[in-house]
Amino acid sequence: MSSTTLTERPAPPAAPRPDTAPRRRTRVLSLPEARWAAAATVLFLIALPLQLAGAPAWAWGPLYALAYATGGWEPAWAGLRALREKTLDVDLLMIVAALGAAAVGQVMDGALLIVIFATSGALEAVATARTADSVRGLLDLAPTTATRLLDGGTSRPEAGGGTEETVPTGQLAVGDTVLVRPGERIGADGRVLDGASDVDQATITGEPLPVAKAAGDEVFAGTLNGTGVLRVKVERDASDFVIARIVTMVEEASETKAPTQLFIEKVEQRYSIGMVAATLAVFAVPLALGAAFTGSLLRAMTFMIVASPCAVVLATMPPLLSAIANAGRHGVLVKSAVVMERLGQADAVALDKTGTLTEGTPRVSEIHALSGSGLSDDGLLALAAAAEHASEHPLARAVVDAARSRGVTPAPAEDFASVPGAGVTATVGGRVVAVGAPVRLVNGRTDAASTEAAGLAAALEEAGRTAALVEVDGVPVGVLGLADRLRPDAAATVAGLTRLTGRAPVLLTGDNPGAAARVAAEVGIAEVRAGLLPREKVAAVREQETAGRKVLVVGDGVNDAPALAAAHTGVAMGRAGSDLALETADAIVVRDELATVPAVVALSRRARSLVVQNLVIASVFISVLVVWDLTATLPLPLGVLGHEGSTVLVGLNGLRLLREAAWTDARAAGGS
Repeated sequence: MSSTTLTERPAPPAAPRPDTAPRRRTRVLSLPEARWAAAATVLFLIALPLQLAGAPAWAWGPLYALAYATGGWEPAWAGLRALREKTLDVDLLMIVAALGAAAVGQVMDGALLIVIFATSGALEAVATARTADSVRGLLDLAPTTATRLLDGGTSRPEAGGGTEETVPTGQLAVGDTVLVRPGERIGADGRVLDGASDVDQATITGEPLPVAKAAGDEVFAGTLNGTGVLRVKVERDASDFVIARIVTMVEEASETKAPTQLFIEKVEQRYSIGMVAATLAVFAVPLALGAAFTGSLLRAMTFMIVASPCAVVLATMPPLLSAIANAGRHGVLVKSAVVMERLGQADAVALDKTGTLTEGTPRVSEIHALSGSGLSDDGLLALAAAAEHASEHPLARAVVDAARSRGVTPAPAEDFASVPGAGVTATVGGRVVAVGAPVRLVNGRTDAASTEAAGLAAALEEAGRTAALVEVDGVPVGVLGLADRLRPDAAATVAGLTRLTGRAPVLLTGDNPGAAARVAAEVGIAEVRAGLLPREKVAAVREQETAGRKVLVVGDGVNDAPALAAAHTGVAMGRAGSDLALETADAIVVRDELATVPAVVALSRRARSLVVQNLVIASVFISVLVVWDLTATLPLPLGVLGHEGSTVLVGLNGLRLLREAAWTDARAAGGS
């Protein structure tokens, strides 16, 4: 079939679908290709028995003609448009072959070619729609309306206060407050202001059990609220909801073509021109040697059919698109077919620590105000939280959460600035407060405060903690100790990636060597590079790639973004990842599940294996049929069945990766 068929996608919906709408299913007869194929098939099945029964030609001839028209007008029109653009479409060659068969009296054979050709196209269209619908169906889970509180949510509706209005979810703006009652689906991505409930968010994160939500917790559009009442502050526009980003990214990925596909399509044009020349030779040479006109033309038409590279063109995209859709259903967004092909090529892996191997939700474990600072522990925490409040780094969130849990209210901050890998600065109460890595802030200083801070930081790091130094106007005032929890699946993920690539991953982190070594030992990583700035992470990645390796980088923070961009393939942990990392990465793990990384690598390798299988199948069919036609007499109907059968077989073989079993096998291959 045409090389463009599988890349066509319906436009995404303008807004989330109603909460009560049934999940969209592919309806075969709702596709134009399927309707025309069905019409052509019915006409053929009526005409064939009439012809075989000896009915006059006027009874079955018009039926065959209608079968030609209904089944062939779309590919014929597409082929003519391609000719105007100086491109030879193999679909047009199929129509020419069918008309050529009819011209020499083989009307039934030509009609059979049209019917099988149209049916093959319809199967491709249905399979393509299934691929898109498998992910786009997520939009059916998002409600179209939400209850917005007009007073900004300052009153508690459950206590009788607050003014409500029902608005389309597409009109919600960042900063709005929405009320979510028991049993309702949450209408926006945001953070709980107050209330408590269990939320079923399996559609977004894959967690099998409802998750307890309370003030400060993040919630997602389309997830189902339990028995409690929640007030949620909207933190993203409707177009940026996680559920919408899943759909958009998968659809955009489906519009891309892998290098293998681009190469095949480039060769296809030259091959098609050569095939037309060969067809003319197959017709003209026997005719010049005295062969019958009808037999020569039929042999030439059969040759043009069986030599057409339809199955070769379809060899690449169905496996890759199916893998993209399957990965998307399981919380891994692969941004393009190019990326899906590259994932399986990785032979080296570099992992970030915080938020990647660890849960990315560290906790403040120790607070040490320096002896001469004049600050209490709460006072030190208040300063640090004020400076960190605008930061999206997991360590910053830990400081802010610690202040909230101790009832400490940070003062407003101004002039916030973040230096990836080093820390943050802000003006708090007229004083410049800096929070960052001690080695960056006190390196080389010999004053008493710096010496005391360096000692505290060293002791914390020796214990496997991450130390954060707090300075006021350039003078150290305290040190915070933070500890992160290792992901339960971290060790299994490292083992799976080692097995898939044949090489143990390397740990690249901006954290201190002690904390990095402790995590590396727990997950089975031998090579550790700690205390790295973003540019140093890039240098480490490029060092491996200079050695001939194709590096897969997995990270989540702002300081990981340059390495993600520099790597052969970059994967971001999306649930807690920074916006910059998400934009830079080639693939995003939406669910908080590190084990999906080796699974998607294994799925990519399976897709690439199916591409090779498809190319072998297509080549064998074409070779056998061409040799048969040139050395013996290949009946036209048998040639049609062989050619179209191989096309359908190749397409269906690629679509095997849509099945749930394909993901299960990938998880097993990845060691999870």
